[in-house]
Amino acid sequence: MDLVCLKNDLVFGVRLASHALGTRSSMPILAGLKLEVVGNQLKLQATDLERAVRCEIPIENKGGDESVVLNGSVFNQIASHLPADERISLSTKPEDGTSIQIRCGEVTFDLPTLPADDYPEIAPLPSAKTASVSIAQFQRGLNQTVFAAKKSGQTTRLNLTGVNLVLKSDHLKLVTTDGYRLAMKTIDIADTREEAEYLIDASILTDLDRVLSQLQADTVDIYQGEGQLFFQAAGVTFVARTIAEEFPDFDRVIPKNHHISLVFDRKSLLEALQRIVITAAEDSGAISMKATPEESAVVVASSSRDKGEAEERVRLQNVPSEGIQISFNANLVIDGLKHLASDEVGFWLAAPLQAALIEPAGEKIQAADHGFLYVCMPVNLSQ
Repeated sequence: MDLVCLKNDLVFGVRLASHALGTRSSMPILAGLKLEVVGNQLKLQATDLERAVRCEIPIENKGGDESVVLNGSVFNQIASHLPADERISLSTKPEDGTSIQIRCGEVTFDLPTLPADDYPEIAPLPSAKTASVSIAQFQRGLNQTVFAAKKSGQTTRLNLTGVNLVLKSDHLKLVTTDGYRLAMKTIDIADTREEAEYLIDASILTDLDRVLSQLQADTVDIYQGEGQLFFQAAGVTFVARTIAEEFPDFDRVIPKNHHISLVFDRKSLLEALQRIVITAAEDSGAISMKATPEESAVVVASSSRDKGEAEERVRLQNVPSEGIQISFNANLVIDGLKHLASDEVGFWLAAPLQAALIEPAGEKIQAADHGFLYVCMPVNLSQ
């Protein structure tokens, strides 16, 4: 291997690929970043077998085509701290052929290589595109749903750790649930060629979000592979393994006929909940919300034996049609409110033990909140 490239190109490629390094794997080769010279292109790729990133940068190829694998974490640190210089060279040391020399300005690094033959093959991009999605809208959808999924170490039910991607002819739904709440975002799509449903671990899509945030592109193309989903934008391909489990029937969870409407100033309610939760019981985090048809305010309260009690009246933007008292885990409601951008939020309720539907409300719903809804299960304090 003997090549020269622009330092900024190499730093960009190494940084992107590093999002898929298998640094915690029992297979040492997965901690490697593969560099493959093909003509005047350098392909950089990394995988932990659950996700993969592949990208290309232009180079001046002074030798033949060759593949090497370097320690990805070390290479990423080096790339991030290279001196100010426009160009960087990489070459195989002729003495042994098992190390790579990196030169930039006045600094030289000699790095040992890992066995390239042991590196797993990353599946090629399928030929048929499934859909194209606005990157800005897709990232907003991830922001408003990923938080409601369980972490992989918190449950053995893998379907609760994933984001369910439901592709229809004119829209994409992103849905997550941890069994106590559900978040859903619907995004309009103009280019869907195949309707399908995929489940992908939320942590993998968080890494995809980080990759997309570094790209100069308006849309990301989606391709379906065998047990994998491919996302491509600006010449960068992100591969995500799908979860082979069925997602819960979320349509049954979403309330349909809730008739009690409570409309709040979102910031006022959020701040009140952050105060009242201080005295909530540790195990349930429960706060109660009591509304009556006599006034446009809700009494929010909490109490626990070791912390004391608190109560606050929060103004409503409307007068409820009837009274209700319902309790929630305050932290779940707070999470939902934090992921909204609109000034007003509406709670649709039916009974103390039925789930609440929470949506942006008012005449000035922010564009970022279009298509978002949040379902929160109540807490039964009588048990």
